[in-house]
Amino acid sequence: MAKLFTPIRFRETEIKNRIFVAPMCQYSADDGIANHWHLVHLGGLAVGGAGLIIVEATAVVPEGRITPRCLGLWSDAHTQAFKPIVEFIKQQGAVPAIQIGHAGRKASCDVPWRNGKFLPQEQGGWQTVAPSAIAVTPAHGVPLALNHADIQQIASQFHAAAERALEAGFEVLELHCAHGYLLHEFLSPLSNHREDEYGGSLENRCRLVLDIARDLRALWPQGKPVFVRISATDWVEGGWDIEQSIQLAKWLKDIGIDLIDCSSGGLTLDAKIPAGPGYQTEFAQRIRHEAGIASGAVGLITSALQAEHILVSGQADVIMLARKLLSDPHWPLHAAKELRTDVTWPDQYVRAKDI
Repeated sequence: MAKLFTPIRFRETEIKNRIFVAPMCQYSADDGIANHWHLVHLGGLAVGGAGLIIVEATAVVPEGRITPRCLGLWSDAHTQAFKPIVEFIKQQGAVPAIQIGHAGRKASCDVPWRNGKFLPQEQGGWQTVAPSAIAVTPAHGVPLALNHADIQQIASQFHAAAERALEAGFEVLELHCAHGYLLHEFLSPLSNHREDEYGGSLENRCRLVLDIARDLRALWPQGKPVFVRISATDWVEGGWDIEQSIQLAKWLKDIGIDLIDCSSGGLTLDAKIPAGPGYQTEFAQRIRHEAGIASGAVGLITSALQAEHILVSGQADVIMLARKLLSDPHWPLHAAKELRTDVTWPDQYVRAKDI
């Protein structure tokens, strides 16, 4: 059997293969509430054979959304809307996961197909927040620098969202600390100019991430895993980088985090990113070997042979797929055939298995 299709276990949670659906924003919610689009989109990915389905970045508060159409988890109505989606994913033999986060200074934007421009308050946007009052670009609004009370309140909002995720039936929780959103903004010296215990040294810049991760790990059942997604580098001189990421991963491992989901970039819009097939797998490999924690590789992984090579060569423990699954939700079933591995198809689709 190809390694891509061998089960993997985190704590008491066994996942049938190493194909994980990376969180991908759909910008299709109303007031943050999941709807039929999310059921069909995520359910289709589960039918397609992926082992773990991670729901897109889900905001812990309304102002933590990237756009007014992003998912949220700040009320009982949000919890109830997720329940049938979670149930359907489980019925297909996949494990449901959810990524919770806060968009910080990159919040209050329009959806991508309307150029994703910043929305001022008079156009349906809201006041953004960040560790420091530094805008993403001159076209974005200047965020409000968080004070100590604000920071503690946001930490409690992550806690409350995690409780709701558990109530909704999710098996895996992922903390979003990547792509220039709030927790990444605390990590990077480019966006964090604070002079208190949340800024300056690496330990201080990591403090909020570690505090929240520690709290979520204590809240989430011990038999269920908690992942953390990071941007391993800002791709900008003087910014967050792989060496700092390795140290953060070591601290997260000590807390009891089970996997580091290794992405990159997103903090600044002018970063020069050498995007290409597998361009981020080096980060997953270094964190896996140097921090001694399981890692997930993501980013322009498109072929079964490429994914298998990443696993067999020890670069990562799992493969996080994103855009390839948008173009082909049944990629896992096709990959199994390419790798000459027999996997179970949904009964309703078996008639197409040998085509």
